[in-house]
Amino acid sequence: MGGSGDNRLLRVLHIDPERNWGGGEAQVFGLLRHLAARGHRNDLFAHPHGLLFQRGTGLKITTHPMVMRNDLDLRCVAALRRAIREVGYDIVHFHTKRAHSLALWLQRGGTRPRYVVTRRMDYPEARSWYTHFLYNRRVDGVVAISQAIRDVLIRSGVEKEKIRVICSGIDPAAFARVKTAIARPAGATMVGCLAGLEERKGHRYLFEAAAMLKAEGLNIQYKIGGAGPLRAQLEEESVRLGLAGHVHFLGFVSDTAEFFAGIDVLAMPSLYEGLGVAVLEAMAAGKPVIATRVGGLVESVVDDVTGILVPPRDPAALAAAIAKFARSHTLGLSMGQQGRERVRQEYSLEKMALQNESYYRALLGDSANLH
Repeated sequence: MGGSGDNRLLRVLHIDPERNWGGGEAQVFGLLRHLAARGHRNDLFAHPHGLLFQRGTGLKITTHPMVMRNDLDLRCVAALRRAIREVGYDIVHFHTKRAHSLALWLQRGGTRPRYVVTRRMDYPEARSWYTHFLYNRRVDGVVAISQAIRDVLIRSGVEKEKIRVICSGIDPAAFARVKTAIARPAGATMVGCLAGLEERKGHRYLFEAAAMLKAEGLNIQYKIGGAGPLRAQLEEESVRLGLAGHVHFLGFVSDTAEFFAGIDVLAMPSLYEGLGVAVLEAMAAGKPVIATRVGGLVESVVDDVTGILVPPRDPAALAAAIAKFARSHTLGLSMGQQGRERVRQEYSLEKMALQNESYYRALLGDSANLH
């Protein structure tokens, strides 16, 4: 482990106790793969039945099973404390809010390890002693995946000097090479929505917009990818609105590249959104995006260039945007191409991983990586 600067190999402990949490596991896996390829040591504590744990076993990293039911479940603390003491990690990286709560119980003092937490959601934190202590005293650095999340954290009392914005990334090539033909009724526009079936994703506003467009006589079909607690309720809502045969629930989507190859446009009617990995994937696949003006979506989607931004909770505006693409195939192709180029330049997985590695070194005192 000798040497200095960019030549010194790092020992990093990653903590992610979630079993399933949207697309976040792909970001962590990409970071792990990058660090392992560069020779750094990576140890992972993760849920044994989670996607990240399963994929991590294929890398040259050490995986430890970890089940944490809630923020007060401290059964894993002893094992974490022992690992930190025995291995002597340079960095301990908490990848979820639940993981971050463990920072209250892990050893501090000295120059190592440095503690880092990644914040992915843009919902507000209470401005309280707990937020202050957890972010300003128990970790050394905070990764915000969008400027919007950074702003939320600062309003919640997190010291701005502790925060570095590192946007999520994807592998653009994985989406550019899939060329599946779109299976649909003749002449129909295929609108996709890929998100967990939960309130904050705003599906019901998409369905209300779909009912408006059906009343106008537009030929549009909807593919709804994702699982979640609201599935039964949303299925009932689609039937109530007269959308049976127009809205198709696909459940959990394991091959997102194939999903995006089979749609014309992605609709993202979220009420809250940290950045929107599905938006990045859709753009990488050359698809235009309709998204709400919330969170990091206003950063990833360039209005009237790579897609159309609409107000949240506004089905009429959502319907108007969908109608534009339904009436102009050329518009979708143009915006999709510009979105693909934007992702390639700004949101690659490699760029995200390199920025995280640089941040680790900055926290460890490598002045060359402070900016």
